[in-house]
Amino acid sequence: MTIAIDHTGRNALVTGAGAGIGREVARWLARAGAAVAVNDLHGDRAEAVVAEITDEGGRAVALPADCRDDEAVDALVDATVDRLGGLDLAVNNVGMLPPGRRPRPFVEYGGDDWRDIVDQNLVQAALCGRAEASVMAGAGGGSILFVTSGETTRPAPYNAAYAAAKAAVNHLVTTMAVELGPENIRVNAIAPGTTLTETVAAAFTEERIAALVAATPLRRMVEHDELARLAVFLCSDLARCITGQFFLADAGAFLSRSRPANNEGLAVSLEGAHAR
Repeated sequence: MTIAIDHTGRNALVTGAGAGIGREVARWLARAGAAVAVNDLHGDRAEAVVAEITDEGGRAVALPADCRDDEAVDALVDATVDRLGGLDLAVNNVGMLPPGRRPRPFVEYGGDDWRDIVDQNLVQAALCGRAEASVMAGAGGGSILFVTSGETTRPAPYNAAYAAAKAAVNHLVTTMAVELGPENIRVNAIAPGTTLTETVAAAFTEERIAALVAATPLRRMVEHDELARLAVFLCSDLARCITGQFFLADAGAFLSRSRPANNEGLAVSLEGAHAR
């Protein structure tokens, strides 16, 4: 007996899908049969991912938009429905340090830092979830998945604002799950550990990567396609009884007390999600 995950006939929206984790989520959903709306702030990156999907025989459309803007998010979801014929699955992957913001000690964060980082991570997630749920509620339900961060499971020195905003998304997931459950909408979150995306590979030294690997029980980093496969599962009928949950995918790093001694590389969003 073979058990396969089949999203044929379903329509998906993946935000921040121009690179990194979002790109792999879009590709793997398409491989499972879903038609995918590929969102990114940069149209050329979205188009490139669409080309990859169509080259593999999948169906996808590029829908560039800024997910921090209320009207742009509503228009993005409406365009997904218009172009694909509906919305059944949504993976909200946007979120990282905004351009010009860098990790710093907590006492050095100013109000503008907090507002910008919270807007980029928590507010846009809420806007996307609201627009997606509004469509799904009138169409029989669906699945909404948020990509947060393993940094929410432990203290995050020099990254207080980012980690706090992502932790707030984890809590938002539970509230959405309770409110939207009667509409047959499931809401969950994936929290990646440090993921070996293109951004991380370019920004981290070999020594930094070796230290991260040594700090995990599995002695390896997370690959972005592994997170994509988890997303495909959580959006599927095999996970139809799962909602309001937070899935930490970090190669076991949370279990280890061993941490790198320095904070090199913290400027890179630790889940490696390219949203901008």
